[in-house]
Amino acid sequence: MTQLRVFPSQSPDKALLHSEDFDIIQATLAAAGIALERWPTSASMMAEASAEQILAAYAKEIRQLVERGGYQNWDVVSMQPDHPDKASLRQKFLDEHTHAEDEVRFFVRGRGLFSLHIDGQVYELLCTAGDLIRVPAGTKHWFDMGPQPDFTAIRLFNNPQGWVAQNTGDPIAQNFSRLSA
Repeated sequence: MTQLRVFPSQSPDKALLHSEDFDIIQATLAAAGIALERWPTSASMMAEASAEQILAAYAKEIRQLVERGGYQNWDVVSMQPDHPDKASLRQKFLDEHTHAEDEVRFFVRGRGLFSLHIDGQVYELLCTAGDLIRVPAGTKHWFDMGPQPDFTAIRLFNNPQGWVAQNTGDPIAQNFSRLSA
């Protein structure tokens, strides 16, 4: 289930909000400039589904996003607990960073924790199957797939180079929650 917790950036132990109500989550994030939508998922999309099968199943939704956002490229990322590089891939996005373009993710299955550092607050958003998030270019954030990652997401971008993480050098992410197994 999608969850949102909001903290002052200097007080990771003092939640200002904790909600599992999608309407509240969506409105809170929209006020901070983050788009979150809920899309239906296909029960037949299992971890074993190929990228081609997933992209075919969501072709209509991808077309809608392309029309709205002008995205030029899309792919599928899938992680499972037995991935040999899971620890290094997890570590790659645990530090606060930005991207030169929007970060758009649709969670086909599984979950991941986006932490967004905006205007003196940290928004911890647990995305689950059916969640479509758009983090605007330049937004400070970090992402945790957990120690036993198990998710599949469709990623959209204008230029894959624009998606490369630019670390901010701020150690703030070390003070906040991590996704547990």
